[in-house]
Amino acid sequence: MKKIVLVTGAGSGIGRATALRLSREGHHLVIGGRREDRLAAVAEAIRNGGGSVDVRRLDVTDREDVAAFVDGAAEEHGRVDVLVGNAGVMPLSRLDSLLVEEWDRMIDVNIRGLLHGIAAALPHFQRQGEGHFVTIASIGAHQVVPTGAVYCATKYAAWAITEGLRQELDPGIRVTTVSPGVVESELAGTITDPGAREAMRTYRAAAIPPEAIADAVAFAIGQPPEVDVNELVVRPARQR
Repeated sequence: MKKIVLVTGAGSGIGRATALRLSREGHHLVIGGRREDRLAAVAEAIRNGGGSVDVRRLDVTDREDVAAFVDGAAEEHGRVDVLVGNAGVMPLSRLDSLLVEEWDRMIDVNIRGLLHGIAAALPHFQRQGEGHFVTIASIGAHQVVPTGAVYCATKYAAWAITEGLRQELDPGIRVTTVSPGVVESELAGTITDPGAREAMRTYRAAAIPPEAIADAVAFAIGQPPEVDVNELVVRPARQR
């Protein structure tokens, strides 16, 4: 069945791959992100493949902006079926580097951005009696590594929020957390701390393509209504 699927952080990486994958499944995509040129390129690829898509510039740290993103999709299409909360940042650093502004940015995007999406979509899902939240967390939700204390904390929070949401909601609304391991993406490019940047080069030596995560999202969304895939951990076979 064709669904109205909203994806945040859709301009690159996992968000881009997920939008393309779900469009091939026949779903209508509503994609959001900060970089409008990237979103336009994703939309062009979707349309060239015969898919349909709406594009919205989106800052997930702005609660009103997220509400407008979701409400606009619901108004235009009469419903929203899936929200893929993918937007995230990962400027890793040791705590004694005291990069407090980067800590704040991770909290704002990775936690508040997720909550803004839930707050915007939940009333629509409850009105419809169905819907699907998909949160892109991280292997960092399950393990902490040096330079990753704050990032892992935000991803554990994402996991905890999503699991709490699952327990609170009516069974008609499904909830999935996907925790990727090392994935080819631009996230490492945001690291400004020299030591963390060098460590990440070694850590990311074995990475899987973002399409592997997109496949996991498609699997969860594609299950029949009575099946709720709650959590998927997807990582390179070589990652331990």
